[in-house]
Amino acid sequence: MRLVTHGDSAPSSVNRYLLPQEHQVIMVRRHPAVLLRPVAEVFGGLVLAGLLSKWLGENQGSQALVIVWWAWLLLLIRFVWKVAEWSVDYFVVTSKRMLLTRGLITRRVDMMPLGKVTDMSFQRSLLGRMLGYGEFVLESAGQDQALSTVPFIPYPETLYLEVCQMLFPGSDDDD
Repeated sequence: MRLVTHGDSAPSSVNRYLLPQEHQVIMVRRHPAVLLRPVAEVFGGLVLAGLLSKWLGENQGSQALVIVWWAWLLLLIRFVWKVAEWSVDYFVVTSKRMLLTRGLITRRVDMMPLGKVTDMSFQRSLLGRMLGYGEFVLESAGQDQALSTVPFIPYPETLYLEVCQMLFPGSDDDD
């Protein structure tokens, strides 16, 4: 199963990092579970702001009430920022290398050539198994690489098999 078929094009935020001699094979956005913590913070902040509003409203604390809701609004703005960042984060495997692009204002592109990968594994926490994400762990021949872990990868088993097939192509011999 190919996650990105030939002819599909990457968004321009990713396309600009592809070399002319390479073609994109796999491209996925990180799993939405990366947003679980910001969602919990916004929801928890809303509940807390509601409870504080009720308590402060009974005690005539209108100035404090305004501060509470402004604080929750800041949490909401932070959540919107995290969603916007997630929307431009991609894990891309090309015919030559793996890339992890991320960041909205400060763009960061981590890369590892496929030829340098000596070992690759994935791990899944209990929550990752329930929600369908995992983390890739990449190793190269005794060197520190910019791309060593890729957290919140969707359907990691399928991606793992696809990447392994690229790293270790089958031979035509039948043993």
